[in-house]
Amino acid sequence: MTEKGYAVLTALAERYSELLGLVVAGRDSHIKKDCFEEIQACCAARGIPFRDRTEITAIETPYAMAISWRWLIQANQTELIVFHDSLLPRYRGFNPLVTALINGDPAVGVTALFATEEYDRGDIIGQLALPVSYPIKIQTAIEQITETYRTLACQVVDRIAQGQPLTATPQPLEGVSYSLWRDDTDYLIDWAQSAHFIKRFIDAVGFPYLGAASHLEGRLVRILEAEEVEDVVIENRTPGKVIFMRQGKPVVVCGQGLLLIRELVDNQTNASLLPLPRFRVRLG
Repeated sequence: MTEKGYAVLTALAERYSELLGLVVAGRDSHIKKDCFEEIQACCAARGIPFRDRTEITAIETPYAMAISWRWLIQANQTELIVFHDSLLPRYRGFNPLVTALINGDPAVGVTALFATEEYDRGDIIGQLALPVSYPIKIQTAIEQITETYRTLACQVVDRIAQGQPLTATPQPLEGVSYSLWRDDTDYLIDWAQSAHFIKRFIDAVGFPYLGAASHLEGRLVRILEAEEVEDVVIENRTPGKVIFMRQGKPVVVCGQGLLLIRELVDNQTNASLLPLPRFRVRLG
C-alpha cells in the first residue's frame, strides 16, 4: 500500500521479478493518494500476479512482505516480514512516522521484522535510521523514508535470493512505546498546545493525509500551511481566538505563542477561505 509500498514494489520488480509470486494491494480512504492504481499497473506491465486484498484470504508463499499494511494477515506457514516505519521498539503500532514528526524526533527510520500474533513485537531482521531537520512536511518525510524502505527491502530480498538465512535479533525490553491508530477526530488541532507544537502537527498530517482540522463558525476547515510569529503579552489568553489579521490571514492565539494561518480551506469543497471576511472569529 501507499507510496512506500509502490516504491518497494518497483525496486523489487526491477531486480527480482522472478521471485514475486503475488502482489496484494489495498485501498486507503484516509489518504488522498494510496497508489493502488500505480501498484496494479506496475504488476500488469511486468506480468506479476496481482490481487485486491478483498480477493484473497491467506498467503501461501514461503516468504511474504507487508509494506504500509493496515490489516491482519493470515500467513499459515509463510515467513511474514513486516516493514515498520519506526526504529523499534519505539512506536509500535499505527502511523509511527506521523507521531515521530509531531513529537519532533531528531531521527526516524524503518525496521524489518518477523511478524508475530501481537503487532510489531517480532525479532528484528534489519533497521535503517534517517535524520530529520525541522520544519518538515509529511510528504517530504515520506519521500525521504521511502528510499530507506527500498534499500532495506532489497537488502532483505538479497539474502533470500542468495539462500541465506534471515537472522533476527529480539527487540530490547527498554524503550518500548506505542503509537495509537488515528481517526478523523485526531486531525483536530488542540489550540491549547504551543504554536511550535501545532506547527509540527500541521506539517505532520498534511498531504497525502487529509490535513489538520479545526472548526470555524460551525464548519470543519483544514489548515494546510502555517507559520509561527512573535508572541505578545495577552492578559486574557484564549487559545483559538484570532488576535491579528495580516493581509487577510488570521493570527491565532495558541497556549504558548502565535500562529499565522497561511492556507485555510473548506473541508467539503477544498476552496480557500482566505482572506477571512471578519476579524472576530474563533477556531476550535
